[in-house]
Amino acid sequence: MPEIRWEEPFCGEGNNCFRLGTDASGNAYIAVAGQEETYLTDTREALQSSSAE
Repeated sequence: MPEIRWEEPFCGEGNNCFRLGTDASGNAYIAVAGQEETYLTDTREALQSSSAE
C-alpha cells in the first residue's frame, strides 16, 4: 500500500465528507472520510484536468 498523505476532510451539505491525498509518486487519491483504506486513485494531472471542464 502506498504512503498516502491525506488532507483534512472536506464536508459538503449533510454528512458527505471526503478526503484528498497524494503520494510521493505523483498519484492523487480520494476517499470517503473514515474509509481511507478504500479509495480511488489517478494522477494529479488527470484529476486537475477533469475538474477544469
